[in-house]
Amino acid sequence: MPTPLAGLRVLDLSRVLAGPWASQTLADLGADVIKIERPGTGDDTRAWGPPYAKDQQGRATSESAYYLCANRGKKSVTVDITTPEGQSLVCALAEQSDIMIENFKIGALAKYGLDYATLSTLNPRLIYCSITGFGQTGPYSALPGYDFLIQGMGGLMSISGLPDGVPGGGPMKTGVAVADLVSGLYATIAILAAVNRRQSTGLGDVIDISLLDCQVAMLANQAMNYLASGTSPSRLGNAHPNIVPYEAFATADGHIILAVGNDDQFAKFCAVAGCADLANDEKFRTNRARVENRAELIPKLQPSITQRSTRAWLEVLGAAGVPCGPIKSIEDVFEDKQVKSRQLRLDLPHPTAGTVPSVACPIRFGDAELDMSTAPPTLGQHTASILSERLGLTRTDLKKLKDLNAI
Repeated sequence: MPTPLAGLRVLDLSRVLAGPWASQTLADLGADVIKIERPGTGDDTRAWGPPYAKDQQGRATSESAYYLCANRGKKSVTVDITTPEGQSLVCALAEQSDIMIENFKIGALAKYGLDYATLSTLNPRLIYCSITGFGQTGPYSALPGYDFLIQGMGGLMSISGLPDGVPGGGPMKTGVAVADLVSGLYATIAILAAVNRRQSTGLGDVIDISLLDCQVAMLANQAMNYLASGTSPSRLGNAHPNIVPYEAFATADGHIILAVGNDDQFAKFCAVAGCADLANDEKFRTNRARVENRAELIPKLQPSITQRSTRAWLEVLGAAGVPCGPIKSIEDVFEDKQVKSRQLRLDLPHPTAGTVPSVACPIRFGDAELDMSTAPPTLGQHTASILSERLGLTRTDLKKLKDLNAI
């Protein structure tokens, strides 16, 4: 069974996370992805460790865990794009590609002749996706953008963390680089939309993805809470701004997440918790009332929750149909029977480490398979083979390019 994107060729000049996340998703879906890297150093994230993958003797390799998270299924070709020879190689590969992804600063690739205006004349069908911190236009367009900065500037940190005035209160970034990850996913969506549009127009397009745009877009209900009310949402810790009770509570031996999504579930919870009177109280009977009287309700619930263990609550609430769950470590996540059943952990053959772990793409099809069998490449692993097979270069040609430091 062919993979969904079999036959599509992707030229990936991006580094770090947003661009590589998009190209890894395309690779998982079956696209042929060539990752262009700087000779000698490669993608910045190769050095973002420890931890690093270990070989069969338990020794650290040069493959950082961070790099491994976003580069599965690609072929690494080292090219110095600052040299005329390197630029010619990338142009030749772009002529044969359907998609190009880059995340250089505004105008940085134009001086090398690798911008959309130049490459589209060589390949009018090329879909060129540019991912930057702030987009191609606007007063911030020339500024560098990193996920942490974007989380702050895009409002996410103003609604993440404990409220001011309590111990540990203050703005907080998320535990993973969500601005980068969401931007990578938006880039993937845009690329596939452009591929579909090309079927009718015969032409490629240029895609402008901004981390800040994506961060603002993903504010979702919190953005609308502000736009509808005129009041900026505040930090609520683990509580939800629009649903109550929908937060973490301390139990006798840990914590439990209580995710009451409607009034019927609240009544069921109260019955199990021995506080049925609260479900009939006009101050708490509806979600609207519970949100308005949050400060009074939560202290009434906490004492009863503290009386039982996390496991006991999971059992009784689960039986009652009240959404709840534990807070697990990442180690616990990968030991979870559901995660194991869904085969979310992969172990892929690797030329220096023997095998490296990976996390599966979460997309599932009923009648198609993904290709997640190839580990992230070592630096320059495919330089000779790709340049020989795609561009017809001989060993002599490759040696000349190597002597010129172009590859």
